[in-house]
Order: sequence, then structure tokens, then C-alpha cells
Amino acid sequence: MISYGISEMAVIPVRMEPSDKSEMVTQVLFGETFKITEEKNNWVFIEIIHDGYRGWIDKKLLSYSNPNYIDCSVNEPFIILSEVFTEITEKQTSEIIRIPFGSTLPCFNKEKNEFRINSTIYTLAKNQEIENNKNLIQNARKLLNTPYLWGGKNPFGIDCSGFVQVVYKTATIFLPRDASKQAEIGTTIDFVNNITPGDLAFFDNNEGQIIHTGILLSEKKIIHASGKVRIDTFDHQGIYNEKQQKYTHKLRIIKRII
Repeated sequence: MISYGISEMAVIPVRMEPSDKSEMVTQVLFGETFKITEEKNNWVFIEIIHDGYRGWIDKKLLSYSNPNYIDCSVNEPFIILSEVFTEITEKQTSEIIRIPFGSTLPCFNKEKNEFRINSTIYTLAKNQEIENNKNLIQNARKLLNTPYLWGGKNPFGIDCSGFVQVVYKTATIFLPRDASKQAEIGTTIDFVNNITPGDLAFFDNNEGQIIHTGILLSEKKIIHASGKVRIDTFDHQGIYNEKQQKYTHKLRIIKRII
């Protein structure tokens, strides 16, 4: 029987196998919801609702929810955070939690500056004005110098497709998790001089597999996660690293999502 859950943790690692030693394939950020399809010892197998990504999470990190709340969290007003970190307070216990860029505040009450997860009420500091900031380029730049982390999608560690996904999420555009799937949507841009800021560039390996992605700032610059979130030179051949004095990624296709 399928049940539902929601993240009340800042970040939950999602693993390929039900083990702490297993590869982390992605993360669930605060406020993100998921289906639970299997339980195994101290682990549950989940499918993240907004991108369909699957994997195992530690049961100790799980907050169960119900279909009615899941519907509420999607259909009622919600906020997606675009600040690097935001402090929230659990109203009953006064416990403070710092949650990252890309977190979701579901069922948000703007007048009271609070939101609800299941029966728990969270509040924001009175001096915090929270709005959905949909400026992709501005939001992308906030993550500059975030270290690369396979499976990561938060300001302490992020991979290339996680970076693209979470930045687009701040504009309430929900992309697939992997670069190869992201490359399948949107409109193809045939010429570099037709680029607009926010277009996505995808790069392949010698076998033709999409292995990298980034957000174009202009026809000559790209912001992407490679070693860290950085800005590099871009042209019709791909990404050119000035420090290394060479092309590091070979361009395959440019896509416009917006």
C-alpha cells in the first residue's frame, strides 16, 4: 500500500540502496513531498512527487503525511525559498531550524508569516519578508562557489543537474533531476547568438551521452557546477576554462525552458 511523506529536515539524503554506505543519488529538501512504496528494515523506498526520482531514505528522517495534506501543500499558496539559508521556528517548541535554498514552505499564510506541515506550525522571523523570487540568474548567482557534490542540491554541496533543477524550482518550474532528462524538454535553440539568459546548455561525452548541464548567462558566459558552482566562458564548441586554458565540456544542445 502506498503511503506519503514530507521532509521536515533541512536535507534528507536519498540513496541507491538501503544502507548509509550506499551512493547518494539525490536529496529531499525541506517541504518536499514523496510517495513511500516499500519498507525494508530501517529504510523506506520513496518516489519524490515533483520529479519522480526514486531511492532509499533512513526511516528515522521520515515524517509521514496523508493524501489530503499532500493536495493542500500543492494547491494552497506555497513559497520556494531563494535565499541561501532561512531560519524558521517550530511554534510549539520554539526550536529553530535553518533550511536551504530551494526549500518549500507549503500552505503559507502571508498575513501571519507562518506555514503548516501536517499539524505542525512553523513561523518566520518578523523581519523576514518572504516572496517567490523568480529571477533565475539572480538566484543562480547566490550559489556561486558551492562545492560540487554528487547527488547534492543544496548550498553545502550540489551537482550540475541538481544546480539547474533547484534554481529553476525557485521560479516554480519543476525540471527532471538528471541532465539527460532535462535535455529532452523545452525548445531547441540552434544558434549561440539567439541565446537568452536562463537558457540551458547540455554537454556530451565521446559516446554521445549527456553528462553535464549549466545555465547560460549570455551567449558568452555560463554558470554551472564543475568542481564548484562557477562562471566560465561559453561558445559554440562548449565550455572554456580560462585557468586551465582548454575546453572542458563539449556542447551538444541548447534548450529554452521558459
